Parts: sequence; C-alpha cells; structure tokens
Amino acid sequence: MTLTDSEVEYIKGILKRDMNSLEEGMLDVMFSEHCSYKSSRPILRLFPTEGENIILGPGDDAGLVSVTDKYALAVGMESHNHPSAIEPYGGAGTGIGGILRDIISMGAMPIALLDSLRFGPLEDEKSRYLFEHVVKGISDYGNRVGVPTVAGEVEFDESFRTNPLVNVMCVGLVEKDKIVRGIAPNVGDVFLLMGGTTGRDGIHGVTFASEELTSDSETEDRPAVQVADPFTKKRVLEASLEILEKINVSGVKDLGGGGLTCCISELADSSDNGASVNLRSIPLREEGMTPYEIMLSESQERMVFVINPDDVELAKSICDKHEIVSAVIGEVTDGDNMVIIDEGEELANLPTILLADPPSIDRELKEIPEDENKVSVKHPDLKEAIVEVLSSPNIASKKWVYRQYDHEVQVRTVVKPGDDAAVLRIDDETAIALTTDANTIHTKLSPFHGGAGSVAEAIRNVISMGATPYAVVDCLNFGNPETPEILWQFRETIKGMSLVSEKFDAPVISGNVSFYNETEGIKINPTPAVGVIGVENIKNIRTMDFKNAGDKILLIGETFDEVEGSEYHRAVHGIEEGKAPRVRVDEEVANGKTILELIDCDDKNAITAVHDVSNGGLAVALAEMVMAGDIGCEIDLSAILASDDIDDVDLLFSESHGRYLVTVSEDAVDDMMDKINVPVSIIGEVKGETLKLNDLELEINELNDAFHGVLEKYMV
Repeated sequence: MTLTDSEVEYIKGILKRDMNSLEEGMLDVMFSEHCSYKSSRPILRLFPTEGENIILGPGDDAGLVSVTDKYALAVGMESHNHPSAIEPYGGAGTGIGGILRDIISMGAMPIALLDSLRFGPLEDEKSRYLFEHVVKGISDYGNRVGVPTVAGEVEFDESFRTNPLVNVMCVGLVEKDKIVRGIAPNVGDVFLLMGGTTGRDGIHGVTFASEELTSDSETEDRPAVQVADPFTKKRVLEASLEILEKINVSGVKDLGGGGLTCCISELADSSDNGASVNLRSIPLREEGMTPYEIMLSESQERMVFVINPDDVELAKSICDKHEIVSAVIGEVTDGDNMVIIDEGEELANLPTILLADPPSIDRELKEIPEDENKVSVKHPDLKEAIVEVLSSPNIASKKWVYRQYDHEVQVRTVVKPGDDAAVLRIDDETAIALTTDANTIHTKLSPFHGGAGSVAEAIRNVISMGATPYAVVDCLNFGNPETPEILWQFRETIKGMSLVSEKFDAPVISGNVSFYNETEGIKINPTPAVGVIGVENIKNIRTMDFKNAGDKILLIGETFDEVEGSEYHRAVHGIEEGKAPRVRVDEEVANGKTILELIDCDDKNAITAVHDVSNGGLAVALAEMVMAGDIGCEIDLSAILASDDIDDVDLLFSESHGRYLVTVSEDAVDDMMDKINVPVSIIGEVKGETLKLNDLELEINELNDAFHGVLEKYMV
C-alpha cells in the first residue's frame, strides 16, 4: 500500500470508521499520483483551457476542439513510461490501446496517432533493445487496429538510459451532435461492461507508475504491466461505434489506470450520483480471482457504457455480433456512494467523491539557480561540425521508425512523416496539421523557457504547414515530485507553456502527468511533450522542400547568440550546460501570424516552401530543405539578421526561437517583402547542387550520407 499515514487519517475522518482490505486497495489506487494528480493539480490550474474553438477542456477522457461546422476533434495524450521500461513491446502496445479507448470514449473515430519517445544512447545495448521493441509495439498495435501513426519525434540522451519515455497522442473525428461524455446522469441506468475479460494483469499498475523504478523493477513489477490485445481492440472499436450509433448512450468511459474502481467512481461522481457494482456479474479470464483483484485489475480492451435498461438487449446483441464479451455489472443509484456487492453481501461502501477527487498536496518547491557562466568551446572545422550534427541520432532521419508504421491507412494523410507536421484531410476544404515536440535540454537548463519553447516550437511546426494553431495537449514527464527542486522545475515549465499557449490563443485541452521518472537517483531531463492541433484550408498547405531554382530564401526572425543547450553543443562537444534560448513571446506570435497571413493571401502560390528553425539551428534547417527538394542553395551569412556579433559557427547552430525559412518565387519577392512588418531578410537563393554557406560548400550527397542511415547502422 502507498497510502501515507496522513491520507489514512483523512480517509478515516471522512468514513468515521476503518477501511476494510478491499476499500483500502480501492482508495490506494485512487490516491496514487497517477490517478489523483495530487501533486500537480494545483499547478495545472495555471493552464489556459478555454477558447473560441474549444468545446471541452481538461477533465474528461479527451479534449474537444471544433474544426468545421459539422466536425470536432477529440484529442488526448498519455504516457506509458514505467511499463515500457519493464516490457517495452507490451508496454508500448497498451499505451496505444489506452489512448485509443480515451478517444472512443468521446464518441470519436480515431484517425491518427503520434508518438514522442525518449531513450538512452544508442551505443547502449539495453537502450537499443528498448527502442526496437517500443517501436515494434507501437507499430504492431496501431497497424493491426487500423489507425495511422502519422508523426512523432525521438530523442536519445544519457538521462533516459534507465527511464525511457513513451508518450502517445491520438486524434479522433466526431460529429458534434454525436459527442458523448464520461458521465452517469440518470439514476436507474445500468453499467454495461464490454470488450476483454478481467484478469490478474495490471494490478497496481497505477501505483507502480507512481513510484520510482529500481534495479529490481524488471522482475518484481512485471505483473503490473497490462497485456495488449489489438485484435480485441479492433472489435471493441467497431462495436463501440455501432452502439453509439444505434443507442442513446448516457455516458461511456474506458477502463485504464485504476480499472473498474476508477471508471465507475468517476462516472458516478461526475453526475453527483452513486453506483452499485455486482461483483459476480463481471466476466473473468481467470478462476479464483478475489474481489480485490477484480476491482483493481487493469486488464486492457474494456469499456463501460451507461445505458437505459431497455437498451441492454440491443447493446449485447451488437457485442455478440462483434464476438466480444458483455455484461451488465451494476447500476446508477441515488445518493453519492459506490457500493460493491457479492451475492447480496456488501463488500465495500465508499463516497464516490473520496475515490474520484482525493485532496491535493501542497508540496515544497525549491528554485534551481540558472547557470550564468558563459559556456566556451573550441569550434571545429565548420563543415565537419555540420556533418557531425546532421549525423546525430537526434537530428538524423527517423525513417527507420516511421517506415514501420502504416501512415496512410484510412486514406486521410496528405503530408506524410518527415516534414514539420503531418497533415490529414477532414473534408474537401479542411485539413488538420498535427505535431509533437519537446526540448528536454532547454527545459533542464531553464525550465520556464524550455516549457515555453516546447510549445512555441510545436506551434511553429503547424504554422509552417500553413495551419492556424487551435489547441495544445501535453504529456508532462518529470522526476520525483517529493523533491522540491523537481516540483519547482515542473511549476516553471507550466508557467512557460501557459504563456505561449495563451498568447497564441491555443488552450491546453487535455494532458497527462508522469512523475517518478527516476531510477535510484538517476533523473530524466524534464520532458514537457507537447502536441499541437492546427486547422487549415487545404489550399494553404505548404511543405519544407526547396522546389524551384531561382526562388529567393527569406529568413523571418532574429538570430541571437543562443547556442548553449543546442544539439551542436551536445553532439559535437558532449555538453548540456548554460542557459537555454529565450522565448520572446511577442516576437514569436508576430512572426507566426505573419507567416499565416502571407500564406492566406498568396493566391498565386508564390510562397513555395516554409520550414521552422529549431533543433540544430539554421545549418540543419537549410540542409533539410536541400535534401527534401534535392536542389541546392547559396546563402549569404552576412545577410542574416543577428542581434549580436556572432561568429559563423554560433550563427548557424544557434537555436533562437521565432524563426522561419520561407522560399518565394523571384517575381513575387519584392511584393512579399513589402507585406512583412517583422524582422526579415533575403539570405539567399535556391540554386545549384550544393548547400553553399559563403565559401563553404557541401554536396547534396554529402548531406544525405550524413543524415540518412544513422539509426539503421545501430539497429542492424
């Protein structure tokens, strides 16, 4: 049990009695950090959660954002870090399964998956093993269910050697008049449990996720990892959508962390009602399961529908048709308690609010002073540096990953993996741009600007595709919140994220917090994984690849001497020190809006490519555009707007925010420049067969040799 002495006393004060063993187990999982958010809830209130296009913010299984008059998107993001560290294939698969169920719970059809992954160095055999099997777990599950994995990101760093991060974002499409919620508003309605049967896998999964890993976790905690079953999930998906189409469902919720205890208590509490659960009605996979095991099991592929008793026969016939098990396991009751009954005997009787809304904890915070010392390095030959940064596993092509994913199933994908964001078609006129991002080094060095920068970079990615950012989701991965410095990092990161989200009018509509990502004192770099949803007219889609010789290359935004915390410093010099780049939020917003306005009024398609500048700086951004278009460019470094006297190496590898590379047809460049009221300069031209930076030239094949095949060499 993980309940603290103070929590036990609090519970006794509410109940006016001692808990029995079943009640203690139920409250133990609901008071866990994973279920209760007891350390993070007060800080999460800093997020902006409402906006013009927002239908539903945080609080249900997923957020909802309006994209057309007819359609909304259900969007969520979840972590499955600890299970993936123990059993990477199954852990990643069940992570996919969980976020898919969250989207289905809103009445939506899942249309896209994205992942945000972190592992130790690829030189480490265990890290390669985890990487290989997590990717395969994501691939096999998503491909078998028929939901495309369209975008994502991967980072390799020493801090993730013993604590890999597996964060997954899912987007679903739902007609606005068919949205459902995780509620149980009508006394007398019944709980229909459908999908997979209940077994002993995953018991104490949420308490396992709310503790640090140890060197013994791989053997001791393996039973807490759930078993994935994508083939059952496919049938559950189809049956769920048919039930929602044919029956007026009062509410629906998936069974994830906390199992039946969490699902039923949250359904009832959301509508200020009670619940009665008949233990003997629950279909079991294993004989001899105790009430404790049944109520705490986190077996996968299970959903609960709240329906009128008159609709039970139809609902069960739909489940039978799809060859999945279903049973009425209880009902919505008058009052505010959740009661567990076994053959007429009352085994547990707890207030739903005590289960679903435990008290938060006001933990101590302690500031980590920022390193004010200037980091000094001896620069190598510039050409060698560019090749080395392009060859970093954090920059190099991720084709080894996404070639394993079916990213075109459902035939909505317009822009495939490899660009700044994925683009999916919604209807004949509307598309959505989707991306995930996080900068862990920046967040470690300067939590406020790292958090702000992670949101800003993700927003730049969707803007680069021509899309207006509508909403943000997140997965916040940190160490032990009981450590004051860790919780300070967390708060400062949230402050930075909130500022950028608010300024762009892109509220945070859903998310997840994953604490305790430590193993025996080894902490991860704080990782605010951010997903952004952008909406655009299909005619406004832009991609990063250079297209036409003669096009002029514009750089929007200023470059500062901000190479500390860069991929150049990590890949070439092996250091993660200094101060992270600053997010100058007013300039960030102005530059982003300028890009969108230019594209929106570009009737002649004079803007031929757009790409944001982020990890690796200008050197990497230009090389990516050259390689994507298989055509070179000539750049005048003296034309780059820089606020300081920066040498060429720092100029090219600085990771200053708010910058975009834009190519414009030669005959339209003067008119385009007249429309721009933010810092901009013409820095070069698309031409030739090399990346030419002043007198330095790199052949396209040199860039490709450095950039492609890096992961493949490790994963033979």
